[in-house]
Amino acid sequence: MKKKRVISDWILFIVGLIVGIIFLFPIYFSVISAFKSNGEILGNVLSFPKGLYLENFKSLWSTTNFPKAMVNTAILTVVSIILEVIIIPMAAYAIARNENKWTNLIYTFFLCGMMIPFQVYMIPLFKQLRAFELYGHLSGPVIIYISGSIGFGVLLFTSFLKGIPQEIEEAAQIDGCSRVGIYWKIVFPLLGPCTASMVVLNGLGVWNDFLMPMLVLPADKPQTIMVEIYKQVGQFSSRWDLIFAGTLISIIPVLIIFLFLQKYFVKGIAAGASKG
Repeated sequence: MKKKRVISDWILFIVGLIVGIIFLFPIYFSVISAFKSNGEILGNVLSFPKGLYLENFKSLWSTTNFPKAMVNTAILTVVSIILEVIIIPMAAYAIARNENKWTNLIYTFFLCGMMIPFQVYMIPLFKQLRAFELYGHLSGPVIIYISGSIGFGVLLFTSFLKGIPQEIEEAAQIDGCSRVGIYWKIVFPLLGPCTASMVVLNGLGVWNDFLMPMLVLPADKPQTIMVEIYKQVGQFSSRWDLIFAGTLISIIPVLIIFLFLQKYFVKGIAAGASKG
């Protein structure tokens, strides 16, 4: 019995190692390619760089719209996440603490929004953006990101709120705390792990999004990181050195934030799944 367990543990270890290598290889490939010239990349894609070649980063920063694209990406990500953290937990709290046929209907409506593919309502959405004069502005994608994340966010927070005892809120209400005060001073701090999960998931989605900025923001002006990287791919030739340099720069902020929030991210996902 013990021997079978050891064998199964080794099998799981080998499978996990293979999966880890598959997922980490693109990152490894991007890192080594970012420090090679375009000729080196085309000559031998898997070789280590001959030296610390930094001209890629200098050229990316000085000859392209990448700096402005980074600012636009940061604005879209930060503004979208802040508004989501303010709006979505309040909606979930209202649904979780006022269970009736109307809140259940709203909850179902939010969940149904998760089942509709973006391609289905893409054209009507762009027509609405033009009608409200939001097409071509950063505010357009921000509104779309927020509305698109409400379904999953409400599901995540509502499941988490079901595990928070209402006796805590009732005790605060007896002490004279208002409903708004109970939410912001007592309930919202307890939603930390769940909030961190949403920040990581939705933040990654906004930061790495390509389709929405490509379609909504004007093509003759700086757009976002992913769009600017895509612009280095030509029909007959591509600047792979700039592409991998931009890819490496785009990975670093996301990796840092994930490492800081990793503990809360895992805790929030596990708690939301178990309490749901």
